[in-house]
Amino acid sequence: MVLPNQEELTLLVDSISKEFFYKPFKDQVVFNNRLRTTGGRYLPSKRKIELNPKYVTELGDEEFIGIIKHELCHYHLHIEGKGFRHRDKEFRELLKKTGSPRFCNPLPSMKSEYKYLYKCVECSHIYHRKRRINLNKYRCGRCRGKLAQDN
Repeated sequence: MVLPNQEELTLLVDSISKEFFYKPFKDQVVFNNRLRTTGGRYLPSKRKIELNPKYVTELGDEEFIGIIKHELCHYHLHIEGKGFRHRDKEFRELLKKTGSPRFCNPLPSMKSEYKYLYKCVECSHIYHRKRRINLNKYRCGRCRGKLAQDN
């Protein structure tokens, strides 16, 4: 799926709302490039849905439509005055009824690989770390031996 423009996005959300919830979507939906770890969010005070555009490009149509359905569950329950939060029973029931995901999958681009590899001099246990550690300060958790950077 190509990243839709604002008008196409509004039409897409409205069509999904009519198809799965049998109600129109009358408020605002936008892309928010600042969202990092979530697929979207619903802002009840503004009655606005914000979506992460990276989910369209990295994970495709099916995942993105699932995120839209999830946010529409929040939206429609909020408008009806029912429990629209994740912990509410009505919200979980509507998720099941519409086939919406409870959580979105993590983005492939957010999965960081380990940069540093440390090895115990005594027992040869290997530690993978994202950040560098002070070898004078830390020891092996198994045998208390010295650690050395292993490349």
